[in-house]
Amino acid sequence: MAYVGEIMTHEPDSSENIIIDVIDSYLAKEVSSGDETFSGYNKPKRTPNHPTKSHAVLAREGGKTKLIRFGQQGVKGAGSDPKTKSEKSRQKSFKARHKKNIKRGKMSAAYWADKVKW
Repeated sequence: MAYVGEIMTHEPDSSENIIIDVIDSYLAKEVSSGDETFSGYNKPKRTPNHPTKSHAVLAREGGKTKLIRFGQQGVKGAGSDPKTKSEKSRQKSFKARHKKNIKRGKMSAAYWADKVKW
């Protein structure tokens, strides 16, 4: 904390940022970024009219907001419950290949692709 004149300023720590993000996501009814409209922060949506990416999300973490597009248009993931050996293999390969980027959290496209498509 630092004092400026008679006003005390405070930089939020990581736990406070998490609380702020949770409150923002509950309070936000509709959020816009450029010409895109989302139902809230961290709520992915399909983008069928985008030429290359199948989904978009307005990610928010620690007070930072970022528009993330992910997923190849027209390609389906194996889903959360793969049935065939081929689907299981594709899912396993995707998760292994993108493991480091998935761990980066909500501000990475790999995190959202893993959550939504795989």
